[in-house]
Amino acid sequence: MNGLRRFIDKIKPTFSPGGKLPWLHSTFEAFETFAFTPNTVTRTGSHIRDAVDMKRAMITVVIALLPALLFGMWNIGYQHYTAAGEPASFWLMFAFGLVRMLPLIVVSYVVGLAIEFAFAQIRGHEVNEGFLVTGLIIPMIVPVTTPLWQLALAVAFAVVVAKEAFGGTGMNFLNPALVARAFLFFSYPGRMSGDSVWIARDWWGPDAIAGATPLGELATGPLGDWSVLDLLLGTIPGSTCETSVVAILLGAVVLLLSGIGSWRIMLSVVLGGGLMGLLFNAVGANEFMQLPFYYHYLMGGFMFGAIFMATDPVTAAQTNCGKWIYGLLIGAFAVLLRVVNPAYPEGMMLSILLMNCFAPLIDHCVVSANIRKRARRAERRVQQ
Repeated sequence: MNGLRRFIDKIKPTFSPGGKLPWLHSTFEAFETFAFTPNTVTRTGSHIRDAVDMKRAMITVVIALLPALLFGMWNIGYQHYTAAGEPASFWLMFAFGLVRMLPLIVVSYVVGLAIEFAFAQIRGHEVNEGFLVTGLIIPMIVPVTTPLWQLALAVAFAVVVAKEAFGGTGMNFLNPALVARAFLFFSYPGRMSGDSVWIARDWWGPDAIAGATPLGELATGPLGDWSVLDLLLGTIPGSTCETSVVAILLGAVVLLLSGIGSWRIMLSVVLGGGLMGLLFNAVGANEFMQLPFYYHYLMGGFMFGAIFMATDPVTAAQTNCGKWIYGLLIGAFAVLLRVVNPAYPEGMMLSILLMNCFAPLIDHCVVSANIRKRARRAERRVQQ
């Protein structure tokens, strides 16, 4: 690392103002701060100094995503060999999933980072580390058979329209990863729903073997022979890395211990989904309404969305009370969309995007209510 540090210091003047390539300063600085801690710190004024910068926060989220990512790679291979009726070892299943997953990750990062670097160069500002997480989440929430060109279009749309158009990292009001998935869902519905998109047929290419997800089965009839243990462990068809509740909860522990994830939002999403599920259980008009409420936690992207996307600090509510309201509504709307509208059996994506739009209003109402409460308290003190 010392050799790399000396090399970077040697070429740094080339990219600094007055050097030969000053217009590439943003790109150079991005690579430098990715490899080393930035050496620009505040020395005066009223600032809170903390060892946790954006880069460390994003890396922590990436680490939290690893259990779901690694399990997802294995499950891709497991679903393939199970559907094909062929015996395979643990490592052969993992290798199959790794080969199918890596191109999705590479395309997501290459396209997204290229656009981010281009916007940084044009605007002359720093390249933020926010896409380190977004670029990994996008391939984790799509079917394994998603064509790479469609994924590239979705990533480009999400970065340009949902993020850079509003000023870049920290300025967007919609979760870019979910915008990418929504783009795919509405532009190419045949590749994002149905029974023929979840299980890869071969090592290369988008061909798939028919295999319905539990949510897909419930949308058209009774749930198949999936046990609670299957749903909990995630040995079921689904998006590449959303199926294992156990792996997702391991990531939640990392986020909570590091203080990056909001426990209020996580808990309130679960409570909102459970309360809506219990309400439908009381009605019991069809198979989906009679489904025990806790099954909603184990199917589709409910837990992944609750842990990794509803808690996005940029697009979520900021006030403590607002976080409870925001999370409760996400969980409730997710289950509502699943049960009431079979055309959208996976309601988590639309629920989070909807509440992203209302998060500023929720915070405004909470702050306004607090101001009125304090004003009334001050009036009573004056009258006394």
